[in-house]
Amino acid sequence: MPEKTKVVEVVSYDPAWKTEFSRLEAWMLEIAGDLIIAAEHVGSTSVEGLSAKPVIDIDLVMESYDIFPQIVERLAQYGYVHQGNLGIEGREAFKREQEDPFMKYHLYVCPKDGKGYLEHIAFRDYLRTHPEERLKYEEVKQRLAEQFRYDIDSYCDGKTEIVNSILKKSGKRAGNDHN
Repeated sequence: MPEKTKVVEVVSYDPAWKTEFSRLEAWMLEIAGDLIIAAEHVGSTSVEGLSAKPVIDIDLVMESYDIFPQIVERLAQYGYVHQGNLGIEGREAFKREQEDPFMKYHLYVCPKDGKGYLEHIAFRDYLRTHPEERLKYEEVKQRLAEQFRYDIDSYCDGKTEIVNSILKKSGKRAGNDHN
């Protein structure tokens, strides 16, 4: 299981997140660039101007699950442990066992047509192009972070309605693989 966030903290957007993603991307491409299609910056830190928990989310995109065993093996050589999909279809989580020189991050491996990946991209791109929705989402996150400062599960559960609403508006309705 991934380490649970002990304190839910949503901070103002930091342009350094883009730089940190670039460092992580270069590291991931060095490790597995021959096995993946792309490394994508997803999650709230990928949306300029959006307050977020200071944790980079990175999706390594693979052609299909056929290549996944090789990716698991390669990542393991660098100290990454596969944690399963953690309940999200089309998204495999990994955690590094040792310290590294990056800010906190979540690493996922996703097939290019996987639900988890497609929703990550749709959500990110929608918020990048709809400032009014970005502000609404930010307000919900800040309120929930104050309300559930020591309860990450309730914080995440509290975001479900607005996340599903944004995914629906983006054309990638949560729970519907046909959109």
